[in-house]
Amino acid sequence: MNGVKTYDHHLRAICDRLRAVRAASLTSLTDDDLAEAGLSTYACTIVRGTQTALRRLVSTPETERLKDIWDLVVFGHSGTLNFTKIHQKPLREALKIWAYDDLPRRRGKSVRAALQGVISAVVLLSESLRLQRDDGGQVLALWGRTDMTNFCNRVAFLAESGKMSAHRRVNTIRFVRQVLNRMRSLGLTRPGEVLEGLPNDFALSIEDIPDEPEDTEAGKDLPDEVMRQLSDNLHLLEKATNREYRIAVELMMDTGRRPDEISQLTWDCLRKDPDGALVLLYDNSKAFRMGRKLPIGKATAAVITEQQERVRQRFPETPAEDLMLLPSPVANPHGTKSISTFSDSHRAWVDSLPDFLIPVVVEVEGQPATKLLPFDKSKIFPYAYRHSYAQRHADANIAPDVLKDLMDHRQLSTTQSYYRVSQERRREAVDRVVALQFDRHGNRVWRKAQGLLESEHVRREIGEVATAYGVCKEPSNVAAGGQSCPLRFRCVGCDHFNTDVSYLPDLEAYLSDLLRSREKLMSAFEADDWARSEAVPSDEEIHRVRRLIRRVKADLDDLSAEDRAQIEKAVAVVRRTRTVMLGMPRVGQPLPDIRPWRSA
Repeated sequence: MNGVKTYDHHLRAICDRLRAVRAASLTSLTDDDLAEAGLSTYACTIVRGTQTALRRLVSTPETERLKDIWDLVVFGHSGTLNFTKIHQKPLREALKIWAYDDLPRRRGKSVRAALQGVISAVVLLSESLRLQRDDGGQVLALWGRTDMTNFCNRVAFLAESGKMSAHRRVNTIRFVRQVLNRMRSLGLTRPGEVLEGLPNDFALSIEDIPDEPEDTEAGKDLPDEVMRQLSDNLHLLEKATNREYRIAVELMMDTGRRPDEISQLTWDCLRKDPDGALVLLYDNSKAFRMGRKLPIGKATAAVITEQQERVRQRFPETPAEDLMLLPSPVANPHGTKSISTFSDSHRAWVDSLPDFLIPVVVEVEGQPATKLLPFDKSKIFPYAYRHSYAQRHADANIAPDVLKDLMDHRQLSTTQSYYRVSQERRREAVDRVVALQFDRHGNRVWRKAQGLLESEHVRREIGEVATAYGVCKEPSNVAAGGQSCPLRFRCVGCDHFNTDVSYLPDLEAYLSDLLRSREKLMSAFEADDWARSEAVPSDEEIHRVRRLIRRVKADLDDLSAEDRAQIEKAVAVVRRTRTVMLGMPRVGQPLPDIRPWRSA
């Protein structure tokens, strides 16, 4: 009550001061009027807040759409949209009609940023018309394909000169194309409409959109070493901020959801699908898809369950359906308001941690060497956890269409852009592994240190097929996808067979299987002699496999500890991406834990 009296006192004093300046309504006062009145900063803030409240009180979407600067609060969002930089009135009015039509389909906290991005693209088109036409682009009927060509060239020049990013160049052309097509579908070029007489060739085709810059999305994932250190220091984030921020980051690491999707989780977000598997129920506001379900592991479910219990204890009187899983710690007496953005707190936490050292291959005196170098902390931001989620699943050989569903993308191409670097990792790993390659006799197949040539990588993709413990290059078997071996999979006796260090576990398992089979068949096993002799592994095959294993292990032992660590890391990558076809049914892999080092 005292606060209300104090505010009322300030407002009366302000009004008395303003009357001495001029007789005008409160809403019409300008910054010059406030300065002339000699009001304090606090008093000016009160006046501006009152002006905004009075203006919104009489505003409606129908009246706001007529202005050149929109207050998005009137439309149920936040921020403003500015159309004033579009010089040509028909284009400006048409864009306002487009925005008015588009707004009802927007969701989430970034509506203003998304729409202003499109407006900025049209501003560049307007600027191009103003600069490159004698009439400044004011005569709509004279616009044509030449103007579009000039616009594309100007955008290309801005990108090449460093005044805009390659990614923004692509989006600018794409946004202008989409907006112009939508304006036509809205009927704005019909007689009597704002774009009446717009030439048909004032348009952009799909061919006008430049190629996406390489690795626009891919490559933003965080290395395992960085993820491990972040995970180990989550308690410091909680200490510096609060429990809710820590849980938010932990859930982003585990689920790969966007920051807004995590912060807006409801209390009852943990469910079970019809098969009894645990799923996370969330809203994909960016794509307007609500009630999405994501498979999660038991460790992630345990984090959510613990947080649910904590929230229930803090707000026992609030109905569960109204609670948020991550309630804001500020001005939230009933737990119905979620946490807001935490990017600043996340940045402060990351910057406070020691350097993240990761192994990097560098060239020392002409030879590759591994050094532990600091990881760029600017690359550690909340959205990077989503990239890491996609990359780890791709590395685990999850099928692209399955990963698309996990990421909740509509287009497979969107998902693929998140893990384009996976192939580069595999190629680098293959280059390391083939340095320890052997033929069927156990002889080392020597290769140059720089790795495979480009043609050799292609050949490995289409000219050979993986077997259970090596690769086969026999043409008929390769053509049949590994299901037509003339020797019935007696690989160690075939000249088309090679193996390498990545198959060492498989060779050892195969040797154990041969020994078990021989022991079983040589015992009291009921079978005809011809069948027994065909099935019993030969001494030569067992000897050959043993020799291969010894040669691989001997070469590994000759490596330095550093080189051996790099080989082991490369082997892990190669084995994750390997597909073996021997005519047997393929068994799907379980979804990988984003933080496998964490105890369940």
